[in-house]
Amino acid sequence: MNEATIDADATDRMLLQRMSTGDRVALSTLYHSYHGRLCRFLSRLTRRTDVIEEVVNDCFWIVWQKSGEFRGDSRVSTWIMGIAYRCGLKALRQHGDEPVEDDALSDDRAPSSDPDEDRELRDWLSKGLDRLSADQRVVVELVYGVGHSLDDVAAIMQCPVGTVKARLFHARVKLRNVLPTLAGESPVMKESVS
Repeated sequence: MNEATIDADATDRMLLQRMSTGDRVALSTLYHSYHGRLCRFLSRLTRRTDVIEEVVNDCFWIVWQKSGEFRGDSRVSTWIMGIAYRCGLKALRQHGDEPVEDDALSDDRAPSSDPDEDRELRDWLSKGLDRLSADQRVVVELVYGVGHSLDDVAAIMQCPVGTVKARLFHARVKLRNVLPTLAGESPVMKESVS
C-alpha cells in the first residue's frame, strides 16, 4: 500500500469510529467520499440508476449501523465495497437487471482533450464489458477501475483468490477477442476458453 492509501484508510477508520458514536457529519463525509466510486462499481452489476442509488443508500445504512463492529481486518474501502456488492446482488434478485440508456450513467472520470474521442472510447469499452458476465465485470472494475488487490477483491466478493484470478483471466481473454471485433477489426489472436 502506498502512503496515500494508508492515509485515506486512517481517515476512513476515524470517520467510522465517529459514526459509531452517532456522528452524522462523519456519515455524510464518508458517503460523499464513496458515492462516485460505488456508483461506478455498481454500474458493472446493473445499468439502472434507480437500483444503483438504492444500493448505495442501503450500503450506507448498513455502514452506519455496523460502524462500531468494524474489526479492521481489511481496509475500510474493502469493507464498504463488500457491503455494496452484497447489497447489489440482493437488489438484482429483487428487481432484476433491465438495461437502460448508457447516457443515464454519470462518469466522473476526467475527459481526454477530445471529448468525442473520450466518449467513443468509453462506449467501446462499455460494449466490451457488457459482453462479460456480471462477476467478470465486477472483478475488472474492482482491480482496474478501483485499484483493489486480488486479496481485497476476494474479500469483497467472499470467494477464494483463485476464483478472482480465474474470472480476471477469462475476462481479459474475452475482451482481447471481442474488443477488436467491436472496433471493426479482426481479432489478432483467438484463444479458446471453455
